[in-house]
Amino acid sequence: MVELDAPLAPLTTLRLGGPARRLVTATTDEDVIAAVRAADAAGEPLLVLGGGSNLVIGDTGFPGTVLRIATSGFLLDGTGLELAAGEVWSEAVTRTVEHGLAGIEFLAGIPGSAGATPVQNVGAYGQEVAQSVTEVVAYDRRAGEVVTLSRAACEFSYRHSRFKADPDRYVVLRVRFALEDNGGLSTPVRYAETARHLGVEQGEPVALREAHDAVLRLRAGKGMVLDPADHDTWSAGSFFTNPVLSAEQYDAFLALAAERELTAPAYPAPDGCTKTSAAWLIDKAGFGKGYGSGPATLSTKHTLALTNRGAATAEDLLELAREIRDGVRAAFGVELVNEPVMVGVAL
Repeated sequence: MVELDAPLAPLTTLRLGGPARRLVTATTDEDVIAAVRAADAAGEPLLVLGGGSNLVIGDTGFPGTVLRIATSGFLLDGTGLELAAGEVWSEAVTRTVEHGLAGIEFLAGIPGSAGATPVQNVGAYGQEVAQSVTEVVAYDRRAGEVVTLSRAACEFSYRHSRFKADPDRYVVLRVRFALEDNGGLSTPVRYAETARHLGVEQGEPVALREAHDAVLRLRAGKGMVLDPADHDTWSAGSFFTNPVLSAEQYDAFLALAAERELTAPAYPAPDGCTKTSAAWLIDKAGFGKGYGSGPATLSTKHTLALTNRGAATAEDLLELAREIRDGVRAAFGVELVNEPVMVGVAL
């Protein structure tokens, strides 16, 4: 289906942004590939859209073709799972739990499509898709052919991947996972907050459904489960990634935190680095829940979500994001990096 001058705001969880010059909705892999090839042949800008949950579109919209991937496919073969890129991620997670399979149960409730999960290496509550993805089938725009990338070839890291590093090359068509049959139990509970909520020690498994439902409760309490009536969920989820600091950067950060008599969260990261909490930084820099008096504010439930209170523009949201980024830098010397993809705008 092709629409001209099509509104994009209703297709994003932030409900922001101007129209697409041309919107193509594709329901098969063949339609996806045909739309990509047509845009590339015409030298036209192309934006690939899934669930619109990790996207900030500028108020002027998109001047080329927006390809909305609406493919479907949920195929289980033993503990192997293949998802079409257009599958609704949260629904797919619930189905795996219903089949008694572990591996993605702590990623329940995350909005968006399955095809977006390897791009961002989606993760939450101690689990990320890099742990269970085996292969990604994608259309390689440079080679003009469908390719299959192994987990290693995806080059996953914290909220990053080969697809995110080279955003104009690959269009994800299908994602394959290796899940686990643990006799109805989850993978080990790795996240401290989840363990406390479940009343278990970190490292223990729990019943799959119990893990799934606990995550949904935790996410809902932070406004991270979509609800059209709740403006706290009119967001792109976590707007900033948790900073990963080198040893030198971390020492400088600790000194500034000590001046305020604050003890910051710290988690080991690769290469001798330390990860700290963006939500903590935002709060301690003076931006509490609900901060802001305009049409875009911080969520009243979580400091990491920037929300549209109903009449915000993309520029309203970005002004708030810049204020928070600059305030954290001034207070702690740490540069926050946006997690959502920016289209036609920049911080």
